[in-house]
Amino acid sequence: MSHRQIRVCVPEGWARVSPGWLTDSFKWDQKTFPTQGDGAVAHSLYKMIFLTALPLFWIMISASRGGHWGAWMPSSISAFEGTCVSIPCRFDFPDELRPAVVHGVWYFNSPYPKNYPPVVFKSRTQVVHESFQGRSRLLGDLGLRNCTLLLSNLSPELGGKYYFRGDLGGYNQYTFSEHSVLDIINTPNIVVPPEVVAGTEVEVSCMVPDNCPELHPELSWLGHDGLGEPTVLGRLREDEGTWVQVSLLHFVPTREANGHRLGCQASFPNTTLQFEGYASLDVKCEPDPPVIVDVNSSVEAIEGSHVSLLCGADSNPPPLLTWMRDGTVLREAVAESLSLELEEVTPAEDGVYACLAENAYGQDNRTVGLSVMYAPWKPTVNGTVVAVEGETVSILCSTQSNPDPILTIFKEKQILATVIYENELQLELPAVTPEDDGEYWCVAENQYGQRATAFNLSVEFAPVILLESHCAAARDTVQCLCVVKSNPEPTVAFELPSRNVTVNETEREFVYSERSGLLLTSILTLRGQAQAPPRVICTSSNLYGTKSLELPFQGAHRLMWAKIGPVGAVVAFAILIAIVCYITQTRRKKNVTESPSFSAGDNPPVLFSSDFRISGAPEKYESERRLGSERRLLGLRGEPPELDLSYSHSDLGKRPTKDSYTLTEELAEYAEIRVK
Repeated sequence: MSHRQIRVCVPEGWARVSPGWLTDSFKWDQKTFPTQGDGAVAHSLYKMIFLTALPLFWIMISASRGGHWGAWMPSSISAFEGTCVSIPCRFDFPDELRPAVVHGVWYFNSPYPKNYPPVVFKSRTQVVHESFQGRSRLLGDLGLRNCTLLLSNLSPELGGKYYFRGDLGGYNQYTFSEHSVLDIINTPNIVVPPEVVAGTEVEVSCMVPDNCPELHPELSWLGHDGLGEPTVLGRLREDEGTWVQVSLLHFVPTREANGHRLGCQASFPNTTLQFEGYASLDVKCEPDPPVIVDVNSSVEAIEGSHVSLLCGADSNPPPLLTWMRDGTVLREAVAESLSLELEEVTPAEDGVYACLAENAYGQDNRTVGLSVMYAPWKPTVNGTVVAVEGETVSILCSTQSNPDPILTIFKEKQILATVIYENELQLELPAVTPEDDGEYWCVAENQYGQRATAFNLSVEFAPVILLESHCAAARDTVQCLCVVKSNPEPTVAFELPSRNVTVNETEREFVYSERSGLLLTSILTLRGQAQAPPRVICTSSNLYGTKSLELPFQGAHRLMWAKIGPVGAVVAFAILIAIVCYITQTRRKKNVTESPSFSAGDNPPVLFSSDFRISGAPEKYESERRLGSERRLLGLRGEPPELDLSYSHSDLGKRPTKDSYTLTEELAEYAEIRVK
């Protein structure tokens, strides 16, 4: 295989300024580019060489003309850490100065001596900053206007700006504004085309600086198995300029190579220095429409929790992913996956969410349902209901929850209606009565909580005068009580034989009313009454009707006791007690006199009789009872025995009297007779 050598021709004056620069100015190392085959590869590399070298040619040509102060050096240069670097430099000054000796100084990070910048190199004294001791030396000949600087054993702190100052003696000193920026690196640069398409050949390059004349890197590829062998390995060298070494790798990627990690290694022979760089292949397929490959299934979440919905799609080019709900865009981005974050979800966020993926070649979509679980809301009812007795009343109680609740309507802790897993409950009362009036509760509950609402049903009806209404006397006062049940509140009037009383107070009567719920209690007080009126009528009315009732008079005899007074009552009671005692003694004597004689025997029988009542004449009752006892005794003996009465005891005071009119004979609780 033959090899090609590149030469560049310049004007004749160049040889005088820089003899030997143009002889084999750009040479290819042996083992480099073939001249046949791989024409496209060689063309690409040649183009890169000329683009790199042409700026330097212009610097050299300009420097050869002289006549003014000026300096030429690369604006930036790079080298690996631990190696060395040669910074190419040319300078010029006016021809009329003709110095005997030319000196120079290299400064670090500042061109002005008055700022006392670190001295990198100084030709007059060889005194340098401690950071550059043993690391810097001049490669160029200052007399030939060559200020090339060599830095060895590079470390990161040496990276920065380098300035050159020419010293021709006396006042002929000049610090050039041109400078070179040194970059200390430790990874090779892998260049991958911006678009890698499956099935289309691609070229990947690895470029490293080669600016150390003492150490030259060698390049090798890492992780290229299955991609093919490197087809071109080139080393570019530029005399007294920058060095670049390039390695090219050609292959046809497949879809499976997407994400493949490709590496390049730069090593320096006879040293332990090795530097590696990596790049991931982003292989695009032929254009295709998006396909959603990852999306949540239906999600259940408790109110207040955090929910994350994820959607992923595969397409080329990447799709525009959009999360939507009810036609509203919630989030969108050009990406392969997109998540929708919902913080502290509420029932309002319950529903169906859609993920839409689209590009220029088509679209795809998926839906996911979100179910937010929460406790029932406070039930709502159709307000306070007012109905007329006999009407049909319909009460609707509704709420909202997830899952659906158990709804129940109570009245005074009694269940009237209930439904399971329904949001509405209707209570039907076909013909309401006053008993339906009152407070009701609608209660909704599920496993997440319970809520309740109270409401009232007001039943309106005509007045009803209760049977507990009556009149009663106390001393010289008569009170009449009229209790009316009604809704709305009725008017109440007391009708006496001579007049009607509806006013609150007069000289002799007083009417007082008090309402409690549906009951209205009215009291008529008549003062100075020696006897009860013949009749008292209570009349009650409202817009639904009128009701009247003659009030019964209770305890008419009490008027008499009221006239007698306390002292008379005591005297009468004492007389009554004396009469009772007299009757009792008389009965005892009579019983002893009329009792037959019995003779005592061995083991006399004992007869008990208790709880008898005297309903007729005492004498007759006693005779019949005694005769029956005798017959029973005779029947036991077989013949009439002769028994003597040992004792007879009758206790008539065991039961208390209920009132002053109770007969003495009715007080006997039991009688006990023992026979010996």
